[in-house]
Amino acid sequence: MPWENQTTVTEFLLLGFPAIHNFKILLFFVFLLLYIFTITGNVLIIVLVSTSHQLRMPMYFFLSHLSLSDILITTDIVPNMLYVIMAEGGVISLAGCITQYFLFANSAGAECFLLTVMSYDRYLAICHPLHYSAIMDFKLCCKMFFWSWFLGFMVTLNVVILVCSFQLCNPNVIDHFFCDLTTLLEHLCSNRFIVDTVISFLGIPCVIFPFIFIIVTYVCITLTILRISSNTGRQKAFSTCSSHLAVVCTYYGTLFAKYVVPFKGQSLTVMKITSLLYTVATPLFNPIIYTLRNKEIQAALWKCISIRVQTYFE
Repeated sequence: MPWENQTTVTEFLLLGFPAIHNFKILLFFVFLLLYIFTITGNVLIIVLVSTSHQLRMPMYFFLSHLSLSDILITTDIVPNMLYVIMAEGGVISLAGCITQYFLFANSAGAECFLLTVMSYDRYLAICHPLHYSAIMDFKLCCKMFFWSWFLGFMVTLNVVILVCSFQLCNPNVIDHFFCDLTTLLEHLCSNRFIVDTVISFLGIPCVIFPFIFIIVTYVCITLTILRISSNTGRQKAFSTCSSHLAVVCTYYGTLFAKYVVPFKGQSLTVMKITSLLYTVATPLFNPIIYTLRNKEIQAALWKCISIRVQTYFE
């Protein structure tokens, strides 16, 4: 039951999707299938990058970490969401709620930085191809993926520490399917101005700067591609970064729809749909985009399948 106003919250009641409880079984199996496909697709990319010699390149090294981030995001959200759907609501402790948000935000922040370093990799490959091998060596790749995860961790940790320093109260009902930052902030007992200001400040290096950097790199990439004389050369150059560009548009489009568009005026249905886009849809689309648009991944996949089939029949 909801707590009375100004009572300290120790647990939350997640309502999930109360408007469509009559379709909970259908909804459960749809999200379960999407979760299975998401895990399978992203694990497949990690396995292919780890085992295929033709994918031993920086771009695919970063792609494997992007797939790891997608696995962590969807695994953090979907299993508990399936339980909430079937139970028509579910109780989660305050510690569990904070932990769920921390794991989600940490992976999402790391994904922002990973997409940024992937754009830098494409910039070097297209705009400075002669210096690419010398600059983008294995040591630099390791530093980039380490800092991507570390910065995502530190930004998220600061947000969590800030939220935990304030008392959470008011009714403990959350009309959502997971513990998002916006839902947690609604339960702050004190004025939200300081918290909102600090969180907005922390979001600048985590989201805004990476997005601006990606735009600048793709402006440079586009100008370089337009200077290529042959149509074949332009198509080949663009194909090397089209998959990454599609993932960037999908990820930042859903991210901005959720956090940049003012929450006030959004219905709960719209809020849940946008949340589903970046917690369920985007982790599913990423491996699909790279599998369908990348010939090297397709070749590695067919080679892996042919080897397994040949081994089976021998």
